[in-house]
Amino acid sequence: MPGEERPIRHELPEARWPGEAEAAASRLFRPLSLGATELRQRTWVPAMVPWRATEDGFVTDDNVAWYGRFAEGRPGAIVVEATGIRDVPSGPLLRAGHDRFVPGLARLASEVRRRSGGETRLFLQLIDFLGIRRRPEPEKYFRRFLALDASHRERLSAALGDARWETAGEDEVRERLAAGDEELWAVVLDERELESLRMGWRERVTDVEQESIRELPRVLPGLFADAAARAREAGFDGVELHFAHAYTMASFLSRRNDRGDGYGGSPENRVRLPLEVIAATRAAVGSDWTLGCRFLGDVVIAGGSRIEDARHYARRFAEAGLDFLSVSKGGKFEDARQPRIGEAAYPYTGPSGHECMPTVRIDERGPFGRNLELSRAIRDEIRGAGHEIPVVGAGGLCTFDQMEEALRRGDCDVAAAARQSLADPDWWRKMRLGRGEETRRCVFTNYCEGLDQKHKQVTCQLWDRAEPGPGEDEATIASSNDGRRRLLPPTWSA
Repeated sequence: MPGEERPIRHELPEARWPGEAEAAASRLFRPLSLGATELRQRTWVPAMVPWRATEDGFVTDDNVAWYGRFAEGRPGAIVVEATGIRDVPSGPLLRAGHDRFVPGLARLASEVRRRSGGETRLFLQLIDFLGIRRRPEPEKYFRRFLALDASHRERLSAALGDARWETAGEDEVRERLAAGDEELWAVVLDERELESLRMGWRERVTDVEQESIRELPRVLPGLFADAAARAREAGFDGVELHFAHAYTMASFLSRRNDRGDGYGGSPENRVRLPLEVIAATRAAVGSDWTLGCRFLGDVVIAGGSRIEDARHYARRFAEAGLDFLSVSKGGKFEDARQPRIGEAAYPYTGPSGHECMPTVRIDERGPFGRNLELSRAIRDEIRGAGHEIPVVGAGGLCTFDQMEEALRRGDCDVAAAARQSLADPDWWRKMRLGRGEETRRCVFTNYCEGLDQKHKQVTCQLWDRAEPGPGEDEATIASSNDGRRRLLPPTWSA
């Protein structure tokens, strides 16, 4: 894990690009079936959130242009960003929690089909997430948010050596706490309260004293199923259920989930709700449509699930009839960096986040293909249990030989690359045409992730350094809201 060793700066791996004939004969560009969907090649653009939807979750022209531009590279599949299944405000993220979102999603799917010449398959990633608030000013926290009770008074009295705080007026106690320091707060507040002060309040799946959290197992299967049915209506080829990272379903799978209602504790109890979501979704979309999930091979955080858990979950997911498994790692709130006051915690800033999106500054193992051992272990598990469903591997994949070797070794059945595809959406097509030397290579500094943290429109630092592409000039290049960055990569002519 990062932090255990002094980070080393790694150079990009050397890239040997195939000729057109070699590419045509490669594993990377062979077809593969994902249930009812046939991929023309084993290349995959994972979900990335570009922050281009409306505040109400509708598809915009910028969304359509973004996914259309990725489609021009003609990968085997594109997974559209994490799309909310609830009909609730969630900022500029796409949503599928109501029928009114279907026309926009259909427009997006149609554009991908058109711009890829019908070659690229399109999946919608469906997500649920719990409540989170921004880190508050201490004065605001103590005056408005802290649920003051007798235990706070007792601990404050003991810390100050003054018994009068046990009977002092509420406003006076709140003012005294607001005027305190970290040392006093650490004594008076309990663990969750201290976290809410330092990081911002956040719901957990174990907060079963809240009715909305207690009822999640009853509510979520239907919400996922309805959203998937809308995706099918909109013309998508399938959905990817988001069971990874810092969000609701991954939290049910985590070893930290100790719910006592049959949905936490043992591995079989923790996997119960995901299996119920899969069953409800399959019933809603039928057996002739592709259904997969993205989940964690390793949670990374202390007390979290490890590869042993993931192997068990993978076997149960395969038994449940999923058509593919996409493997990720880390990306949790529990070890996130403390946000600034007025900002919310971001789950990709700590050690687990760095494992999810490793940069060139990391330990001796380096960032390139770092997580393939997880997809290999999961693939071995489900093959050993007699299941042939494909496994998608990811994590710093950025050269032809790297991906081809991963497929040859059995690390995965599909090679996914997010950041390299962001840097150059055409790189898949360039490789297939024997023009890989024209690839604009990602430098893995996570410039894009830094924009995502701030909920700014995601772009790539390499785009602005590139010359305008064919048919472009400075006047026709669309810019970000702040006018500092181009919204799309330069065009490329095949």
